[in-house]
Amino acid sequence: MSTNNSNRINVPEARQAMENMKQEVANELGITLNKGYNGNLASKDAGHIGGNMVKKMIEAQERSMSGNR
Repeated sequence: MSTNNSNRINVPEARQAMENMKQEVANELGITLNKGYNGNLASKDAGHIGGNMVKKMIEAQERSMSGNR
């Protein structure tokens, strides 16, 4: 069986921007993240952070496509 890790950043230069966004979203939601490993984070909280990150990325792309910044 081959292993396919789809959880990788396609643009390596974006890694720090994604980390910054994750911290920003967690702070907005009142969720405490540690630097590095966050294995103690509840699945519910991790889902909230990821979902809100996707929401922000979609909103940014929609603004970019409409010409509004």
